[in-house]
Amino acid sequence: MWRKAMKALSVNLCAYVPGSEMDSRPSPGKQVEKVSGLSANSEKKDTTENFCAICRTTINTGQAFFTAECSHIFHFKCIGLNVKHGNHVCPICRAKWKEVPFHGSQNSDHSHGRARVRPVNVPHDQDYTMIIRPPYRDSSRRKANLASLYQSSEPASFDDDEPLNLQSNTTKETRHGCADKVEMKTELEYSAIPKSAIEENFAVLIHLKAPRADTEHIPGKTTRAPVDLVTVLDISGSMAGSKLALLKRAMGFVIQNLGPSDRLSVIAFSVTGRRLFNLRRMTESGRQLALQAVNSLVASGGTNIADGLRKGVKVIEERKEKNPVCSIILLSDGQDIYNIAGSSSPSQTEYRSLLPPPFWDKTDNQIPVHAFGFGSDHDAAALHFIAETTGGTFSFIEAEKVIQDAFAQCIGGLLSVLVQKLHVVVDCVHPGVQLTDVKCGSYSSQMASDKRRGSINVGDLYADEERDFLVYVNVPEAHHEDATALLRLCCFYQDAVSNESMHLKTQEVLLQRPETVREQKMSLDVDRQRNRIFAAEAMAAARAAAERNALAEAVSILENHRKMVSESAAANAGDQMCLALDAEMREIQERMANRQRYESSGRAYVLSGLSSHSWQRATARGDSTQSSTSVHAYQTPSMVEMIGRSQILQTKPHHRR
Repeated sequence: MWRKAMKALSVNLCAYVPGSEMDSRPSPGKQVEKVSGLSANSEKKDTTENFCAICRTTINTGQAFFTAECSHIFHFKCIGLNVKHGNHVCPICRAKWKEVPFHGSQNSDHSHGRARVRPVNVPHDQDYTMIIRPPYRDSSRRKANLASLYQSSEPASFDDDEPLNLQSNTTKETRHGCADKVEMKTELEYSAIPKSAIEENFAVLIHLKAPRADTEHIPGKTTRAPVDLVTVLDISGSMAGSKLALLKRAMGFVIQNLGPSDRLSVIAFSVTGRRLFNLRRMTESGRQLALQAVNSLVASGGTNIADGLRKGVKVIEERKEKNPVCSIILLSDGQDIYNIAGSSSPSQTEYRSLLPPPFWDKTDNQIPVHAFGFGSDHDAAALHFIAETTGGTFSFIEAEKVIQDAFAQCIGGLLSVLVQKLHVVVDCVHPGVQLTDVKCGSYSSQMASDKRRGSINVGDLYADEERDFLVYVNVPEAHHEDATALLRLCCFYQDAVSNESMHLKTQEVLLQRPETVREQKMSLDVDRQRNRIFAAEAMAAARAAAERNALAEAVSILENHRKMVSESAAANAGDQMCLALDAEMREIQERMANRQRYESSGRAYVLSGLSSHSWQRATARGDSTQSSTSVHAYQTPSMVEMIGRSQILQTKPHHRR
């Protein structure tokens, strides 16, 4: 009888044997018999056809699968949870299904048109799978089913995080040589000035570079710091359709690239925030559960960013154990209508209301929120404020299809953190030298009241990541000395893998003081970083003018700074960063051509650029994740490699379907 029902419902249920005659998608409506082994004359098939379209894992011998009307294949376990939460559309192509699988008990009623089907090779003591007719003809019952995700109980405390893999996390890798330490170099604006000269605001460049990523796998050795990652995802009504499908795909990529020592928790928010998945290690079983949770998402309701973040922070604050690296990924395509509604120009206080209290004061142990604005209707200013306040980055996902590459770039960095709590301390040596300014973007800095000591709190560095800071000093006249000792630099940090405290050798910065200097040549490295700072300041000033609706003024500011950069020594030498800065400022000018263009993409583009330059860290904006981009992207090799994985995966047939 069940054969008849299956044929009528145009679905398939079979045991899948890779490489056999059944190693292909049966067309909907065709019942396939159990296959116990390989056919003698079987041809080898493309293994990309052997994947469940939800969990991305191979469908093995004896496993039951469901072939939908749109021809996509799923494990029954995977699609069952998806349908359980009210999804009756294909999570891959968004086709609406007339018939869907549903997990029921053995004692379920056969009546009312329901036909129970037991998968081939599934033991009798397991749950059966049932095929049900299209449910809920009235909207009230359908809405109740869509809201089922939010009706299940949620624990009062989020201290149920899965214990760490302590054996793996406590294994320390022996690292040798200066290549495994932070590299610190300095460069002067001019290598020498005359003894009689007095210089104000003389620039000293401090260059830092993190160790290289260790790509060699040694059994029993830890080569990177494991991560606790909390994703806070917008599932409001505006995310319905392709946006939610692409988000699920991108989250699938994130899940598959986390290791067994990494832990993930998933928060979804619309009217309220909801924890879907406790902080759990991404072992094989953990990945399966995470994928099922993500693929159960249904879009509906409004946008409450604050409550989503509150739940995300609750996961982090109440966890019993901690991995060395921790971060939040926040994605939204709309505006918070519950906390800053009704204001055309929200104040900093209103934006602050989106942040849970633990984020209000900056500390060394603050958890960065990497925010992603999805599409043209998100609140770029709010997301940028959240990222900037917490030490994270803001990315603008303008083209929906770029979301996976944007996430790939982000986790490429998070999965390569080698340096934590990095501090640079600067002391003046010569009694006549004083600090006048420290240009460090969004990094916090301090300067003593006597201007003889300063410090920069750099925090975390990804593998191969670089930082450049300009310190300005007043240089006194030299009398008898041939060199003036300007500064003494000290750098210390924590190795994220071994948890050891590291101190670099103290460096002293000397300025040569001959009687005369025939020709002074400015350092191109110093000039390049000065141009970067000029460009970032121009972007900030242009954005402020655009917010006042002074778009002509904004365009003029950018034009003047483009000219300034183009006439610099570094630009005249063909410096690539200067060319990239010019191209970016030109792009911003075009996006400020009129109010509509600025509102739809200009604001988000300039804020993402400001986030990138102020932190000297990669963000997604425009084509910045592409290898052909003209934007200075700050990408590290680990980021590039992860983006490459994403782009290769998206070209595979089973991923596109």
